[in-house]
Amino acid sequence: MSDQPEWLAEAWRELGQSERAGKAANARIAAFFNEAGHPGVKSDEVAWCAAFAGACLERAGLRSSRSLLARSYLDWGRQLEAERIGAVAVLRRGTDPAFGHVGFLVGWTADGLWLLGGNQMNAVSVARYERSRLVGLRWAATDVEGQSGDGAAHRTDAQAVFAFALAHVLEMEGGYTDDPHDPGGPTNKGITLATLAADRGVKLTTRSRPRLMSDLKALADREAEDIYRRRYWRPSGSSELPPGLAVMHFDAAVNHGVGTAIRMLQAAVGVAADGEIGPQTRAAVAAREANHTLESYAALRRRRYEGLPHFWRFGRGWLRRVDATLAAADAAARRAARPQTSHSEGDKTMPEFSNAQPAEAKWWGHSLTIWGALTTAAAAVLPVVGSMVGIALDAETVRQIGSDTLAVVQALTALSGTIMTIIGRARATQPLERRSVVVKL
Repeated sequence: MSDQPEWLAEAWRELGQSERAGKAANARIAAFFNEAGHPGVKSDEVAWCAAFAGACLERAGLRSSRSLLARSYLDWGRQLEAERIGAVAVLRRGTDPAFGHVGFLVGWTADGLWLLGGNQMNAVSVARYERSRLVGLRWAATDVEGQSGDGAAHRTDAQAVFAFALAHVLEMEGGYTDDPHDPGGPTNKGITLATLAADRGVKLTTRSRPRLMSDLKALADREAEDIYRRRYWRPSGSSELPPGLAVMHFDAAVNHGVGTAIRMLQAAVGVAADGEIGPQTRAAVAAREANHTLESYAALRRRRYEGLPHFWRFGRGWLRRVDATLAAADAAARRAARPQTSHSEGDKTMPEFSNAQPAEAKWWGHSLTIWGALTTAAAAVLPVVGSMVGIALDAETVRQIGSDTLAVVQALTALSGTIMTIIGRARATQPLERRSVVVKL
């Protein structure tokens, strides 16, 4: 439906997500809690209809109730006097006034309501409810992000990460360029002429080109931001990733394309690269240390750049971009580990965000970034020095030697860790014991 609100479109994308039997929770449902402001909840056994509604609203750029109580939405937005597709419907559940259910209205009759909601038969589904259970229908107080209530205070964690990532991308992309060697053609703020035409639904022809060129040169920040959000941030799934990884993935989506970025992310976490972020990819991202994924991702981006035909002209800038993005990702991860406040940096006020763990400290020899830099430097220097002393080396041979050396170092590190674990277990004086813990709420 073309007239459906954006939060309803987000809800439809999750149709079919369901709870998992046993202790393992559906990582997608756990993500709803995180996006709704409750990152500490990791179980899909906790009632999650309000978490689902909140996550969809937050993705649409609106502040949710930030509560896990369905009836909290009776105080959200504004009251509707008549049914409307996408309205937030609050229902009573039983006789206790504290209990309830919340979902998005997708259909109705004289005596029934159809809701698209979470935790409906333990899944995201469409279900029918008796109209007599309806307590209230609500709608967003405003459809414009950041224009209601206290303005900046309504920015969500995901929105703050997007703002941070977008600022980085805009810094990397710069202003208007029209390099004849750039296959992207005329570009302003990272938006190509073809992308602008497609986003506006205009066919790029010799007749439409002059007007589009003029519009591209005068591209407003707000339109550029909207294009980045709709065509790169959301389709790439960046909003679902830890802040640091979100910065890297978003930058890659802009520079390499959304599908290519997703496949690189999947390769970095060791799952089949099919170009679609599904349950396996999300689980692999959650299971792997974010800083390790970042370094693998960066290495993949470097290799991809080196294989492009225009590397001779743009290569240095591309590699510097990867290094700068790694630094920005690290800054995003560190900000995420601090309390949510405003942080002044020079003449800029940068938003803080939460819900991620700080990157763990490690020995420099474990860093793929450092090894990559050393190998790149060696590939440029050793062939020249070698030829002076009568040794024939080429850049590709040097890179292969660097890659083999890194593999040996990693293998020796893993072996030493295993040996130390065995020694530690042999010296232990207390036996290991398993205990079951039951928590009742």
